Amino acid sequence: MSPTSTTGRISLPELLLLASVFVIAACGLVYELTAGALASYLLGDSVLQFSTIIGSYLFAMGLGSWLSRYLKRQLVAQFLKIELLVGVIGGLMPAALFMAHSLLPPGQVAAFRVLLYGLVLLVGALVGLEIPLVMRILKKQFSERYELGDLVSQVLTFDYLGALVVALAFPLLLVPHLGLVRTGLFFGLLNVLVAIWALWLFRAQLRAWRGHAVACAASLGLLLVAMAGADRLTSWAEDRFYGEHMLVRESSDYQRVVITQGNAGTRLFLNGNLQFNSKDEYRYHEALVHPAMAGHGAPKKVLVLGGGDGMAVREILRYPSVQCITLVELDPHMTRLFSTLPLLRQLNGDALLSPKLSIVNADAFGWLEQHPEHFDVIVIDFPDPSNFALGKLYTTSFYQLIDQHLAAGGYTVVQTTSPLIARRSYWTVVSTLEAVGLTTTPYHAHVPSFGEWGFVLAGRRPWAPPRALPAGLKFLDLEGLPVLMNFPPDMARVRTEVNRLSNQQLVHEFEAEWGKVH
Repeated sequence: MSPTSTTGRISLPELLLLASVFVIAACGLVYELTAGALASYLLGDSVLQFSTIIGSYLFAMGLGSWLSRYLKRQLVAQFLKIELLVGVIGGLMPAALFMAHSLLPPGQVAAFRVLLYGLVLLVGALVGLEIPLVMRILKKQFSERYELGDLVSQVLTFDYLGALVVALAFPLLLVPHLGLVRTGLFFGLLNVLVAIWALWLFRAQLRAWRGHAVACAASLGLLLVAMAGADRLTSWAEDRFYGEHMLVRESSDYQRVVITQGNAGTRLFLNGNLQFNSKDEYRYHEALVHPAMAGHGAPKKVLVLGGGDGMAVREILRYPSVQCITLVELDPHMTRLFSTLPLLRQLNGDALLSPKLSIVNADAFGWLEQHPEHFDVIVIDFPDPSNFALGKLYTTSFYQLIDQHLAAGGYTVVQTTSPLIARRSYWTVVSTLEAVGLTTTPYHAHVPSFGEWGFVLAGRRPWAPPRALPAGLKFLDLEGLPVLMNFPPDMARVRTEVNRLSNQQLVHEFEAEWGKVH
């Protein structure tokens, strides 16, 4: 602070008002981040969701700042009311969106978007009113201590510090430990506490003090009740969304994991997206693993990237020649669940407990850069490239690393979305593998839970149909294997760009094609 007074000492009211700027900034950013995360979770994990939410929120904040010029009287009372509104509306926003998404009939995405962006604009405008009001209150109450430049400097410093703390805490602490609903409610409570500070600090200046006190108490009580019932609310919303008995509903540091069981089978959802169904997962995993493994002949060292459920490892263990398997899965929560829960262990045949398997919980890109081993077969079973973080695992940079880790005569296979629904996305992956010098063999299989699904086998040598497959397969046989390599006209190859880190073309293609389905 650069005070103009002779004492230079900061009074308690000043200190608490400046501290409130820190809290206000933190709360404002949390509402923005929760809205973006919810949009990605409920509408599809996409950079488009975050970009449009953040843009709309910032626009609304600017609008709120502009509107603050019309608040000229009883600034403290106005500030107190705005804090209560921000705390209640912003704090309840995640819970309200979860409930609305669960209650709306299937296919009513447009109605949900109206509610989502309406709340984002409302909260953003209210947040935009806060900082200008705090600056004017400070200037009015302590005019002898501040020049305009010093005032702006002090307020913005606390504002940016609050934003920094939340930006770091949101992905590392808040969401993993509190979840989105509780995170919103917790910061709503902080906004209400700021209002209570203002109520106490300026109690002598406020008209209708009792009325303001009742409003503060009611807001605090509402958010505390919502906080106490947050788990029930989340469970209720997920029950309606998934419509089946949920065996597991947990949040890891990386994703929301839900496992359901019902007439449709046992199903795994990550962030609301179906990963497998026990009734037909064998089709997917047999198609993913066996063309590469059997085509190699006698693979000894195998690398699996992704696939923390252990299903791909189960299929790999059918080959007696395999001596060691390395599974690199980012989320330790997944490998822990599928190696300890009896039902899930039954599905993967205790594959994750095999003495041949080594489990590494790490980012695949970084792990490949740091380890020089070579492998006969590399199975890549990542989620679809719905955002840039996943899209980097489908780029030339990543596939060059894969090429460097393939043994002579080795093969890699990539799960590659639907060549029917996302035709351009599928062939973009093929073009990207070819761009690093690998020879590709595209193929597809019908998996009822997903529809027509695509894979790409690649290596330095052309693939030839194997002479034998392991016994006991339910889907693949030698006669039907060549059929998987045939593409009808509606899935035939189209010309596409190569996916590079510098352009992430695949993410844009994927969003455009799958966005038409939702």
